[in-house]
Parts: sequence; structure tokens; C-alpha cells
Amino acid sequence: MAVHVIYRTIVRAIKSSKLMEPFSLNDLIKVCPYLDKYTCMVFLSKHKQANPNETSELFEMDSDGKFKLIRPLQYDL
Repeated sequence: MAVHVIYRTIVRAIKSSKLMEPFSLNDLIKVCPYLDKYTCMVFLSKHKQANPNETSELFEMDSDGKFKLIRPLQYDL
């Protein structure tokens, strides 16, 4: 799944109030069960703030391991 597809799915779920921030991986899978859990786990880690690979930073991760979108949103969403 492309970055834009997973990210767009998360943004839409938050905008529609189906997914509340901060959210956990399990929260995301409950709301979007068609997404692969492993793929989502890797995606969230890969795109968190201050990630080691310097990929696009799309999420903040709090001390509880939950995520929030970094604003402004990316990819014209």
C-alpha cells in the first residue's frame, strides 16, 4: 500500500471522528480492519517524528506510544 493510501485512510478516519487522537495501533485496526496490522505498525513507526531514516514525518508519538497527526496535514489533505 502506498504511503498516501494509508495516510489518507488515517486522515479520513480522524476527520470523520471514527478515530480519535491520540490513537494506538489497535485503535486504528478497530476502525479500519481492512488494513494490515503489521503494515500499519511499520508505517506509523517509519513516519513518526524524529524517525532514524529521516522519512516524511507525519505523526507525533506520545509517551504512551499513541499517535497524533502532525499539522498541517501533508499531501493536500
